[in-house]
Amino acid sequence: MVWCKGHSGVLTSLNHITEYHLVKSYIFGMDKHCNIIIAGAGGIAEAAGLLLMERSAVPPTVFIGNRTLSKAQRVAEWIEEGTTKPCSVKAFHLPGKGMTTAMKEVLEQGDVLLDCLPGSLAPRMAQLAKDFHLHYANLTEYVAETEEIKALANDATTGFVLQTGLAPGYINILANYLFQQFSSDYGVDKVDRLELKVGALTDHAVAPHYYGFTWSPVGVATEYLNDALVVRGFKKTRLPSLSERAIIRIDGKAYEEDLTSGGAADLPDALSDKVNMLDYKTLRYPGHYAWVAALLTGMGNTPAAIEKLQQKMEASIPHIEDDKVILYAAVEGKDADGTLRRREVAKQILPQIVGKHRLRAIQITTAVPLLQSAQLLFESQSSGVVLQSQIDPKRFLNGNFIVPVYGRP
Repeated sequence: MVWCKGHSGVLTSLNHITEYHLVKSYIFGMDKHCNIIIAGAGGIAEAAGLLLMERSAVPPTVFIGNRTLSKAQRVAEWIEEGTTKPCSVKAFHLPGKGMTTAMKEVLEQGDVLLDCLPGSLAPRMAQLAKDFHLHYANLTEYVAETEEIKALANDATTGFVLQTGLAPGYINILANYLFQQFSSDYGVDKVDRLELKVGALTDHAVAPHYYGFTWSPVGVATEYLNDALVVRGFKKTRLPSLSERAIIRIDGKAYEEDLTSGGAADLPDALSDKVNMLDYKTLRYPGHYAWVAALLTGMGNTPAAIEKLQQKMEASIPHIEDDKVILYAAVEGKDADGTLRRREVAKQILPQIVGKHRLRAIQITTAVPLLQSAQLLFESQSSGVVLQSQIDPKRFLNGNFIVPVYGRP
């Protein structure tokens, strides 16, 4: 992959060709150099920067921005120490408010902004991307912030891919691919069920919580408390998170599943007239959700409840480096002859060595969809918002970042 500026021309979405006013143009496959800005200096930012260096045909210059400059500097050094390729990684101060001279200089040089900050900060990052004519991709599962970005980026001259991590992100594109293939192969345009399930888990889990933190505790608390978007009876609706607990066996192993917020992305909007039941559920080890339910007793569902739940969970649940990601997607419905059919995909993804560093499963499974989506923006010259249902699933799932981690669909 090459990130680079190129000639001007016609902008296209990932599936459809539409004319827009062009501010910047980018092409791939040429021996040119580009500038990638990563907002944030956490684990996903680390992984994204290292993967860009190791798996780009021409490694770009990467700018790592964080409100704590020393943390950005440590991540820059970590990437430089871990790559086997010639590289240029520069840290800069990204204040929580306002604009510094150094920050403005970086934004003026940039070609794409990869937002690895907490979801609450996504609208600000998206506004900066729009103002400085940068392509933009983020990871957040936060619904309200996503709606805000959709409104502000509607008339942007560059492309904005939203909710493009693991879940939401990869799992939505995989599920949409399964739906499209099922419909085509069996000659139908409607199905009974479309199921999306993901778990970021530890290898072992002990009582009473049966869990270990492998990613953001505030993200876990948020998805447990905010409502989940689902489809029931061919209509999009909201259900309380943690309201449909069940047991599922994947590769013979038992997991607990339950509704959580954000993971369905825009599929309930895109497929509500084609799928009778659609939902996203988070996978955990049996016993975890009963423990969470006990914590939530009497707490109520208020903004303060998220912080309270986070604090209660962190008081008992350890942070663990050894992890794995389990994902499952299924489509079920009747074929043209009335026979009930079901197709399923299940994957287990473990930590991987990239360059000289070992990336945790949650790092690499979240970072590569972000990078693949950004690459598709460059290749197709999208303008405005691109949602998960609008991405060509076959093209994405066979992408050069995706396949080494997830395999082919």
